[in-house]
Amino acid sequence: MTLTMRTLLVWGLLAGLLGGILAFTFAATVGEPPVEASIAIEEQAPGHDHEPAEPAPVSRGVQRTAGLAIATVAFGLALGGLFALAFAFGYGRIGRLTPQVTALVLAGIGFIAVQLAPFLVYPPNPPAVGQPNTIGDRTALYFTMMAISVAIAVAACYARRLIAGWRGVVAAATGYVVLVSAAGVLLPGFDEVPPGFPAQVLWEFRLASLGTQAVLWAAIGIGFAFLLDRAEHRATNRATADGLAAG
Repeated sequence: MTLTMRTLLVWGLLAGLLGGILAFTFAATVGEPPVEASIAIEEQAPGHDHEPAEPAPVSRGVQRTAGLAIATVAFGLALGGLFALAFAFGYGRIGRLTPQVTALVLAGIGFIAVQLAPFLVYPPNPPAVGQPNTIGDRTALYFTMMAISVAIAVAACYARRLIAGWRGVVAAATGYVVLVSAAGVLLPGFDEVPPGFPAQVLWEFRLASLGTQAVLWAAIGIGFAFLLDRAEHRATNRATADGLAAG
């Protein structure tokens, strides 16, 4: 089965579109309730300005519907395109795996390196949590952690090829966990949860944020693997038909 880069990109965009739609559904269903609860807590906090303010450029109703849908679908499309490029580069380099399994493994590695590791070091905060003057520092450190995690994951994949079999997988995974944990300890931390903020709301928000990303990565990996499987079956059926015609 021979695939062009154009075909892989199209499939990546299709898988990303699917992932974006599913991620939006999850975020709107599971993620919005803790966001609304956090906004209510912020508005009731002492010192909050309860006087009517100028209307926001985008209403809260639009933010949680059309705005959220556009953001998740756009991010899904971008991630799907990048995933296709990663597949084209990684296929055959991370082990003797079928294309379908390669797609699933890449999705798992991508989720861990790009989302899970930075999340564990710098988890997202809902409204009413965090100081406005630290947003820039927190954002920069989050992306720094992401870059470190991705670099270590790539190095671990290369190192895994030096040791055959399951021992290589264990060594690469252990090395990744140790180095990423060390980076997370060395980087500055932030503890800006205000006293009295409901732990349940914070937990639900962060779990929903991670769940949204998990749904997105899973959908891209599974969707891309499904398209690869269909292409492989078509190629096999075509080869069989050609062989019968030649015979």
